Amino acid sequence: MGSNYIKTKDGVEIFYKDWGKGQPIVFSHGWPLSADDWDAQMNFFLAHGYRVIAHDRRGHGRSTQTESGNDMEHYAADLAALTEALDLHDAIHVGHSTGGGEVAHYVARHGLKRTAKIVLISSVPPVMVKSKSNPEGTPIEVFDGFRQALLANRAQFYLDIPTGPFYGFNRPGAKVSQGTIWNWWRQGMMGGSKAHYDCIKAFSETDFTDDLKKIDKPALVMHGDDDQVVPYKDAGVKSAEILKNATLKIYPGFPHGALTTEHETINADLLEFIRK
Repeated sequence: MGSNYIKTKDGVEIFYKDWGKGQPIVFSHGWPLSADDWDAQMNFFLAHGYRVIAHDRRGHGRSTQTESGNDMEHYAADLAALTEALDLHDAIHVGHSTGGGEVAHYVARHGLKRTAKIVLISSVPPVMVKSKSNPEGTPIEVFDGFRQALLANRAQFYLDIPTGPFYGFNRPGAKVSQGTIWNWWRQGMMGGSKAHYDCIKAFSETDFTDDLKKIDKPALVMHGDDDQVVPYKDAGVKSAEILKNATLKIYPGFPHGALTTEHETINADLLEFIRK
């Protein structure tokens, strides 16, 4: 074990890391990042005796820079292919942001028998985009702006996001880490621009309500109330209401990227939930 690739039915190579032994914890990252975004969790849970696994979503990181298939159906199928290839059972699936949508879609459609618990951190379900049925959602114009910025100058856009809203570094008195900003940029620029463009639609417009209704496993929903990317009231609060067996934890002042900036708190609460 260590790191390797699996190949999906449609020929896409998915990179993954697989460290340690014990009950498996599988981490699904956010847009437009990679498995490396889970460094603080991978090392923590490895040290606590768990098997830790994280993959690069298709079109992201070290996985194939896909032209097509950049949607939740394929993301969930890819995660299913990985769990089957590694023969994972009694797994805990942890998703951040877009990865939370991937976890919900995978568990509901492929992984109920293989899954013990799920965790959604600052995650996009039940649905992000504003509509008649989701009037509290984020207007489509915001996501159109993401697409325009990506096409105009992806490298600059991928500096602006972590420098500003992602980690809350745009807040007065924020403790800014330049290394964290560059690491976000590094991860983003490793992936494919076409896949990242398509993924904006996948994370913003996919409705995960039916997926959440199907999941009866113990669930932990974690969300910061200063999340400037995925507003907690329209995401974490609603997801916890839909899931059959959820615990909701709202963190005052935590940003979207709290799994990095506030990893000590996040990891401790994750460990407590997993050990229950």
